Amino acid sequence: MEQMETRQPAVAGMFYPADPRTLERDLQRYMPDDDAQHDLLGCIAPHAGYMYSGAVAGRLYSHLRFPRRVVILGPNHTGLGRPVSLAPSGTWITPLGEETVDTDLASLLREEFPRAELDAGAHRREHSIEVQVPFLQVRTRALQVLPICLQHLPVEDCLELGRALARTVERAGEPVGVIASSDMSHYEPDAVAREHDHRAIDAALTLDPVDLYRTVHDHRISMCGVIPATVMLECVRHLGANSGHLVAYATSGDTSGDRSAVVGYAGICIHREV
Repeated sequence: MEQMETRQPAVAGMFYPADPRTLERDLQRYMPDDDAQHDLLGCIAPHAGYMYSGAVAGRLYSHLRFPRRVVILGPNHTGLGRPVSLAPSGTWITPLGEETVDTDLASLLREEFPRAELDAGAHRREHSIEVQVPFLQVRTRALQVLPICLQHLPVEDCLELGRALARTVERAGEPVGVIASSDMSHYEPDAVAREHDHRAIDAALTLDPVDLYRTVHDHRISMCGVIPATVMLECVRHLGANSGHLVAYATSGDTSGDRSAVVGYAGICIHREV
């Protein structure tokens, strides 16, 4: 692994509070009393500013029980870095403290998928993964994370990476949760966004990653994290996922009152029924 990297928060004070007491208070407010019903296998979580998407993310995270190790797949909004960029070894800092990057899991994944590269630059200014970490810090105090930042990939590459990640999880020898970070439709009228979003949500709930990928592309749905979600679905499908449900949905119009051009947010749980 390359030299230790300490990643400082890029969007604290913008997407979420920089003051730790305010941040923890807000996170507790977003998350209802612990009603966790499923062990985290896979999920889709929103990544906008907490004032808009925090309630949806909070309901999702309070719905889940978390293992010690979590992979967070996020879309690359900045265009920096490699197509599949793993956070290098070191720590990620948030106002709530620091979390260790899971270098062992990263090494296993690079064996299974050699095109995954260590690249700090892809992560340094990217918000889609960072905003998930404080929720995890409140939900579990023993945590190792593997952040993976993804540029747009062909569907075949998504499936190959998903299968490689599934093999990596199996080799880890203990539970590993997989979070796909994504918002839904961007800057469309509320009614249009809801129609598009529920089309994509229904596709995700088929647990068919190709169906989701093609639905989003064929209908030009501006779901920014379709690549992470496709990879996650292919991964957890190979790990035995057989069920999923929508935990929460909202648009930015529910907060702002302006429904002329909204962003959609969905919290989706993918799990294994025995």
